[in-house]
This record gives sequence, C-alpha cells and structure tokens, in this order.
Amino acid sequence: MNASRLASIGLLASLAAALSGCFSAPRVAPPSSAAQVPPRASPPTHLQDVPDAVPRFEPRSIYGNPPFYDVFGKRYYVMASSVGYVERGVASWYGPGFHKERTSVGEPYDMYGMTAAHKSLPLPAYVRVTNLQNGRSCVVRVNDRGPFVGNRVIDLSYTAAAKLDMLRDGTAMVEVRALQPLDAASDTHLTVASVGSTPLATPPAAAPSAAPTVAPLTSEPVAVAPPTAAPPVIAPAPVTSAPVRTLFVQAGAFAAPANAQRLADQLRGAGYTQVFVRDDLVAGRRLYRVRIGPIPDVPQFDRIVAALEQAGVRDAHLALD
Repeated sequence: MNASRLASIGLLASLAAALSGCFSAPRVAPPSSAAQVPPRASPPTHLQDVPDAVPRFEPRSIYGNPPFYDVFGKRYYVMASSVGYVERGVASWYGPGFHKERTSVGEPYDMYGMTAAHKSLPLPAYVRVTNLQNGRSCVVRVNDRGPFVGNRVIDLSYTAAAKLDMLRDGTAMVEVRALQPLDAASDTHLTVASVGSTPLATPPAAAPSAAPTVAPLTSEPVAVAPPTAAPPVIAPAPVTSAPVRTLFVQAGAFAAPANAQRLADQLRGAGYTQVFVRDDLVAGRRLYRVRIGPIPDVPQFDRIVAALEQAGVRDAHLALD
C-alpha cells in the first residue's frame, strides 16, 4: 500500500458519517425486497429432504469458463483449479427472479436445488459453505456466475440459503471451502447421499457465450406477484461447528510493522476506535495485519468495507479471531 493510498484514509471520517445508514449497491438481480418474498413457483414435494450436493468428477464446462470476463467495468479471472480455495466473506441468495433461467454452464437454474453462483471458481465446482454466525453448513455445486454486487463472495440457491438459516436476513458471513471428489471420504460434515449420475444436458445450439449473461440494471422496482402457495418447508442444516463470535475487517497486511502501524493510526484518526495490529508468523516470516472490530453483523461489515474502498483500500476482507 503506497503513501498516497494511506493519505487518502483521511477521507474515512466523512465517509463513515455518510454511510451511517444501511449500505446498498446496485445488483444484477431483483431488488432485495423481491428476494425476501416466498417463492412463486410450486416447489417439489419433500423439499425438506433435499440432500447436499456430493462432489463428483465432472469435466470443465465449455460454457461459463472464459479466461476472463468483464461486468460493470470490472474484470474477473476464472481460476484454473478450485483445489485449495478458501475464502471468507458475505453470502447472498437468489431465487424467484431467476428460477428456470439459464445458468452460465447452460443448465436451467433450480432455486430448489443445492447450487450456487461464484465469480471466479471453475464451473462446475463443489464447495462447503459454512455460516460463521450460526455454525450451520452445507455443500453446493457451483454452476453459475455472480454475484456482481458489492463484496459478496457467493450467491446461494433458495434451498441452500434456507439450510444455512439466512433467508430472513438475506445475507450471512460465511466461509467458502472448495471440495474435491476424494474429499467425500474425509469430510466428516459431508452428507453422503446420491445425487444421481445423469450426465449434464448439452445446451442447445443457441447456448450462451462464454461470458455470463448479465441482466441490465434498472432503477424501476421489479413487480413481484403474490405467492400462490405457502413457503416450502426446508429443515436447517445441522450445526456442525461453533458460531464465530469474533469477526473482523482486515484492512491490510504488511511485512514491515511501521507500515501496519501507520495505517492503524490513519484509521484511528478517521474515527475507528477498535483498530489493532496483529502479528503472525506465516510461512516462516512475520506478517502484521491491521484489523477493525469485532464487527457484529453484515450491515456493519458492508459500511466499513465501503468506506475503506472509497478511500483506496481495495483489499479489505473478512477475517476471524
């Protein structure tokens, strides 16, 4: 982080005040109010028994896997492999506005399945998503691109979000960890249940191009028809780990302690009182991490990250302990 970026942190005081309300950003999806209504389509029977996705070997999709693609002026690079991928951040979910629409791999989106959208993982991929706020986790198959909103790291299907007990809030702080087919034997949380071995349907000739299809932004509200049936019953996933009570925003990491202290001082000067520098030994070398928190919820996380981004700190992310 250079000196000019550090100097711009002085803008944070005014930004923090401007962001005192709930943070919002344009999204490539129906507005959040539409996402919270019960599904309009008739759900399948026994939805409460939908099992987790089970990792299996699948060829890399010929759709949805360009080397890179651009959305809203930002470039995203598709990873060569999902092996070793772990990320923490905010999860959202998408449902009625996209049900049965084509995903990036060419399959119809099933909001009642156990799937997800991700910006950079190769498609398809399998990940375990753990709600850090309540300890619930589930396994989903990633077959779509998104979410292209703020700092969201993954967009879950309606059923997956229900299993993580995040439908009411619409978002949750999560850990996303990639799984490989052989992980099924060692992942003690993995639900070993058959998901079928039917090959993926080949998209018709008019299949989408390699880059994902992105719905245009609109400032007009999306009309949502009233539900025709009661919301489906979906049993929450079991609690597999203790909820994480201490979540932080990591504003930067430095090899030099003076640089970390300089950023911490800038943040304190901007009005943040809960700022500290944590030093850790990583791969044999000392690393100094500048953190803010603990933070209580997603809205607070959003406000802090948005203010940091406006001030030029682009690599802020969710951190534990």
